[in-house]
Amino acid sequence: MNVLGVVIVVLVVVLIVAALSIRIVTQYERGVLFRLGRVVAVREPGLNFIVPVIDRLRRVSMRIVTMPIQSQGIITRDNVSVDISAVAYFRVVDAEKSVVAIENVYSAIDQIAQTTLRKVVGRHTLDQALAETDTINIDIRRILDVTTLEWGVEVTLVELKDIQLPLSMQRAMARQAEAEREKRAKIIAAEGESLAAAALGDASDTMMAHPLALQLRNLQTLIELGVDKNTTVVFPAPLMSAIGEISAFLARENASAALHAAPIPEAGVYS
Repeated sequence: MNVLGVVIVVLVVVLIVAALSIRIVTQYERGVLFRLGRVVAVREPGLNFIVPVIDRLRRVSMRIVTMPIQSQGIITRDNVSVDISAVAYFRVVDAEKSVVAIENVYSAIDQIAQTTLRKVVGRHTLDQALAETDTINIDIRRILDVTTLEWGVEVTLVELKDIQLPLSMQRAMARQAEAEREKRAKIIAAEGESLAAAALGDASDTMMAHPLALQLRNLQTLIELGVDKNTTVVFPAPLMSAIGEISAFLARENASAALHAAPIPEAGVYS
């Protein structure tokens, strides 16, 4: 009976030791093994055994982490205050460094991302911050990688998420956009007038070279007026020919008046 009790106790101890020795590392994790406080190995996914009490296995996720960068009050290079928020994507590439080199890698990346966002955006003007977001994203990522790679972390992507402008600046930009649209409209209208004037000049040259073309145009105008069955009939006359006829009439009248006003010579006296 005592032997059976000893066997049971031994089995229980073995089961407890086995339970304390078995560690399972999932596919997206790596296990950093500490033995008496020193890193001895990085365990791969699967079933792993450690020495109870002596060893300690720290699991590290290797998946991409999405970290929102809270809105920052930033003053641009042209002294405009804006609130900009962003989002950063990073992943652990060296499990040992991420555990040994820094205490809390997530908090550290959050803080350095906020600082880098303020520094990079502050180098640009407001127009550049609105139009060159891709360049700003690349600059932020490059600056972050220089520091985070020492922690075993790689920043894969940084994107500006929201840019909030003051109300006064929004109104000023709206007026600027409206003025720009009006300018384009006036330019287009002026170009249309220029093309129309050039076309009318070519048409007038053609009509002067071919007088019958003007008569054909007059007939076309009469046809267009008669489409709506108007009762008014218009007989257009060529302007230049009418002016010429009036000038000839006035010349004839002046010549006739001058002829009648000439003095008649008196009869002479002969001796």
